[in-house]
Amino acid sequence: MDTKDLLKKVRKIEIKTRRLSDHIFSGEYHTSFKGRGMTFSEVRQYQYGDDIRAIDWNVTARYNEAHVKVFEEERELTMMLMVDISGSESFGSKNQFKKDIVTEIAATMAFSATQNNDKIGLILFSDEIELYIPPKKGRSHVLRIIRELIEFEPKSNKTDLAQALKFLSGTQKKKAIVFVISDFMTQEYEQTLKIASKKHDITGIRVYDIREEKMPNLGMVPMLDAETGAVQLVDTGSKSVRMDYEKYYHDRVAYFKETFSKSGSGVVNTRVDESYVTKLLGYFKSR
Repeated sequence: MDTKDLLKKVRKIEIKTRRLSDHIFSGEYHTSFKGRGMTFSEVRQYQYGDDIRAIDWNVTARYNEAHVKVFEEERELTMMLMVDISGSESFGSKNQFKKDIVTEIAATMAFSATQNNDKIGLILFSDEIELYIPPKKGRSHVLRIIRELIEFEPKSNKTDLAQALKFLSGTQKKKAIVFVISDFMTQEYEQTLKIASKKHDITGIRVYDIREEKMPNLGMVPMLDAETGAVQLVDTGSKSVRMDYEKYYHDRVAYFKETFSKSGSGVVNTRVDESYVTKLLGYFKSR
């Protein structure tokens, strides 16, 4: 993709996702994810109904009149976007690939965080850490993140979420709001998720295509495994082959839901042809 086309695509995604985050998500995001705590703001005269535990006794003694400390929520947070860019994200059967929806969701979340003056960082992962952008604030930083999501070419097509979660725990020493955006066609990340979720507020956003759920009966078909690059003939006419595929698929979906729920992390499922806006708003409201 040349620079002109890339900038045009970045601008298009910015216009769409910024409108969503400005009008819909920023308020919901603000109320769903609280700041780190309370920070001192000012001292004022005591009013009826104030908590007596907030009385500032030094100021009260000085003025011979009750004064209370006023605290404000310390809003500034760090959002980490962990995005799966393995081969399976290039799957698509309708008008869009999974990776297009993943990019839009990530951009929407980033602009929502920007609206609240929070920092945003990015981890692109396959079975290794492909790219890490440390958390920073501002529109130009978000646009860089969108550019990377559009044009970054992974070195590997495989997936290892455990590796990515280990990296998150190693680099983010303070609590962060973490969105893991993937199809979660991987396993063996229960332990690392449990450790990471003790420190961070984690949400898994599963993006999937309806055609992935069932294997159609098309007879003998050459199939490419996007994660290994291997091509093999598959007899889709065989009922047992179709059932094995469905079991493989549903086992991984069940593992995702169960593992995230058990660790206290949030779960969002959105299909490529559904409105991710509705899904995310529903999730924010339920928190």
